[in-house]
Amino acid sequence: MTEKIQKLINDSPAARWTALILIALMMFFGYMFVDLMSPLQSMIEAERGWTPTAFGTYAAGEYILNVCGFLIIAGIILDKCGIRFTGTLSASLMFIGACIKFMAVSDWFQTTGLNTWLNSWWIAMPGSAKMAALGFMIFGCGCEMAGITVSRAIAKWFEGKEMALAMGLEMAIARVGVFAIFSISPWIATHLGQSVFGKPTVVASVAFCTCLLLIGLIFFLVFCVMDKKFDKQLADKAVAEGSSEEEFKVSDIGKILSSQTFWVVALLCVLYYSAIFPFQRYGANMLQCNIGNMSPQEASNIFRWFPIGAAVITPFLGNFLDRKGKGATMLIFGALLLIICHLVFAFLLPATHSKVLAYATIVVLGVSFALVPAALWPSVPKIMDPRYLGSAYSLIFWVQNVGLCFVPVLIGSVLDSSNANNPAVIAAKQANAEFIPYDYTMPLILFASFGVLALIIALYLKIMDSKKHLGLEEPNIKK
Repeated sequence: MTEKIQKLINDSPAARWTALILIALMMFFGYMFVDLMSPLQSMIEAERGWTPTAFGTYAAGEYILNVCGFLIIAGIILDKCGIRFTGTLSASLMFIGACIKFMAVSDWFQTTGLNTWLNSWWIAMPGSAKMAALGFMIFGCGCEMAGITVSRAIAKWFEGKEMALAMGLEMAIARVGVFAIFSISPWIATHLGQSVFGKPTVVASVAFCTCLLLIGLIFFLVFCVMDKKFDKQLADKAVAEGSSEEEFKVSDIGKILSSQTFWVVALLCVLYYSAIFPFQRYGANMLQCNIGNMSPQEASNIFRWFPIGAAVITPFLGNFLDRKGKGATMLIFGALLLIICHLVFAFLLPATHSKVLAYATIVVLGVSFALVPAALWPSVPKIMDPRYLGSAYSLIFWVQNVGLCFVPVLIGSVLDSSNANNPAVIAAKQANAEFIPYDYTMPLILFASFGVLALIIALYLKIMDSKKHLGLEEPNIKK
């Protein structure tokens, strides 16, 4: 009987890796939906009249409710109600938000009284963009809640095992979703849109990804069956060993917020990701503008290699981190590569118009995007108590979302203002051209500046680790 109690489901490699695949696929579909509009910026501008500022405001919608406190509540829900309830809720919110966004960009919505009313206020943004932003807000609540739930689930299922590798593979699978959507979103908009809707349209891409989110919800429900069995085994083991785990209390949030290490990690996170995720919204259009004579499909075909670079190398970095450590050092190198890549995009690419340089820089940026998250997220369980790990993740995500909420709007505004007197942009707009040749120098310098600040924080974190022995440079697997 004792042997049966001690043999847990996660001791089986097949079981724990199956659990990982199920939750990773949910995030795979979520990441696809996040960036499905990124390669379609010029199409939505022509189809629905979205300006760069409107597009940036829509992109910021993903984070607004999270910044207003939803993510903090999500962490409390996770620690109080558990992984299964929180994950099911998050997957459901993603699907509901996607349905609203699908309605917003549809031709049907453009003829409704609701769209007319939305167009009647805050005229700087079309009604379709306002409604899409609302759907993106709801989706964003679910997506960020899913992110902390998945991280907590991996920490639970892979405790004392290949945690960094598992987190790396989950991130890799999710980023393949970004690669996939940059590859197929323009194709779906053109070909599926033509066959189903009678014309190329962004509606086709939104509809396709909305269906995938429903499949992701079903996958998570299958995971819930496995996790319920795991919880029963853990409870039986605790009874057999006469041990009990202290329950989470809301007052534990104060302990998290009073931790200097927490704030250093959170600031590093927000600064680094502010130079990555908002950049993804504009990356394909930036390549069109900086290389020239390039269609949205061609630009997407180049940019899609960014997440693939991250996806390929992340599992190897996770495995290295599990066995050798050096997490703080990886954070430093990741920030350095980020700075270099954005400066190359800002100055060398417009001067050379080289597609080879664009491909190379995109792949190197993907390596940076592998280094930082692969080291960052498995480090959180080292500095936070397991009973409030969900809230710790949620608060880090909340700080991150503050930056991700305002940076897309800032980038859109900077892009508009820095091109206000650009003759090529003025001429293209006067001619109602489908492509506007924006100058992206100032936004890219801004992205590089975030990288510089992230590098400073990473260096400080390594100094803290050497003084306080946080274990960030130590391997996860203990021999």
